[in-house]
Amino acid sequence: MQEFIVDAILGIEEGYTVGLRSLAVYAGAGNSFVLGSEHLKKYCGLELSHMTIRELCRREAPKIDAWYQKSLEVQRNFIAAPGNVEITMDGTCVNTTEGAREVKVGILSKRKRGQGVPPEQWGKRNRQELPEIETCVAFAAVEEKEQFQKRLAYWRSWLRLGATSDISALGDGAAWLWNIVREVFGKVWECLDVYHGLEHVSAMGKVLYGEETEKYKQWQAETTLEFLKSGFELIEERLNRLEQEERTDKEKESLRQLRGYLENNRERLGYRERLAQGRAIGSGQVEGACKHLIGKRLKQTWAKWKVDRLDQMAILCSLRYSDQWERYWRQAK
Repeated sequence: MQEFIVDAILGIEEGYTVGLRSLAVYAGAGNSFVLGSEHLKKYCGLELSHMTIRELCRREAPKIDAWYQKSLEVQRNFIAAPGNVEITMDGTCVNTTEGAREVKVGILSKRKRGQGVPPEQWGKRNRQELPEIETCVAFAAVEEKEQFQKRLAYWRSWLRLGATSDISALGDGAAWLWNIVREVFGKVWECLDVYHGLEHVSAMGKVLYGEETEKYKQWQAETTLEFLKSGFELIEERLNRLEQEERTDKEKESLRQLRGYLENNRERLGYRERLAQGRAIGSGQVEGACKHLIGKRLKQTWAKWKVDRLDQMAILCSLRYSDQWERYWRQAK
């Protein structure tokens, strides 16, 4: 490709302006490179081959990674943003040339409190009634627990999330998630994702009464309210009563599993208090990230990634998902 002396002055690197690189990387991080090429042509009138988009993504990833972790602008923006800190983490498997590997995803965000509601009104509270996230930092990588813990610890230090901060951690029942939170942050307000909890309670009802029966519907309505009001306390009383009755082996096993799951998460079921304070009780943000940040782009049919390329794309997807995208490209050269 022909180069000119004025390229550097105009912000052109190897023939591509910052603006064009931004569009190409955005397209490549959101869809397959082929589809990204088609979208650029259709919506922007730009003709870039899928191989060119692939190469631009590959070149930009290490630059984004270096900037993202050292940007004073990201740091200042997060510290200055109003609201309470929320930590959410999850993992999702992606096909690689080395077999299925788990991509761990973490999001640190800030959100103001919303209007408090009692448990009886939770079902009527539209998701949009919770205040929008003020700012967030997302990160993802194919890493074992120890390495991902170090990554989270770095972000805690860089974003100055001290012991006096109002910090909540929300997630499913995965032990690695809660272990990392405790190692990095110590004691914070842990909250089991309410939908995961209710899913386990509901599964018990299906075993007892059968799905779509009136008894099951009654179970679901009653236990949902009990779960929100008291966490495990009222559900435990139900389980105690049920265990005194004659049960099949399948029912006994279901009772045992539900008791163990909720017992392990007993201290994370403070939904009544969180609802009263207008706080989130679900980890939908990170689950959405696993689906849209990782799944939509990296779990496409027949796709198999080299692990290093997968990590590069995870960097691009993380920036695209967070609210740091424009900040990076304003300073890019």
